[in-house]
Amino acid sequence: MKLLDDYTRKLHELQATDLREYVANYFIHKTTERLFETAIQACLDIGRHLIADRGFRLPEDNKEVFRVLAEEEVIPTRLLSRLEAMAGFRNILVHEYANLDNRKVYRNLQENLNDFDEFARAIVEYLERTSSASKAARERRARYTTSRTRKSKRT
Repeated sequence: MKLLDDYTRKLHELQATDLREYVANYFIHKTTERLFETAIQACLDIGRHLIADRGFRLPEDNKEVFRVLAEEEVIPTRLLSRLEAMAGFRNILVHEYANLDNRKVYRNLQENLNDFDEFARAIVEYLERTSSASKAARERRARYTTSRTRKSKRT
């Protein structure tokens, strides 16, 4: 999560670049592309790790990582289509890098960075929800075990 936060913070800094400078400056647009690629990959890695850890069904491709997370109520369904588009954008960055349209990448920079923040928030909220549920279950189990132990000592 820290890496995702680092990448998105840097992308937010690049938002201040105007379109003319973005298109003209090779280093700015290549840096932006790479930060997008790694931020999206971080989301996918987080998702795959959570899927494996929780024993959810295995996704067959990157878009399906987000579908599984939505099915399991890790992320809200209203975010799903945007995350699927993000996975598609990652594929364009990785496989079609020679034909990228700088204006489209710039539009993503200006319009879609909040999707990363929403994804991270959803993951954190899910982990808090499920870990507190697990903690409560452990506490109930401990109370039951303790009271049962006391009863068996009395008999």
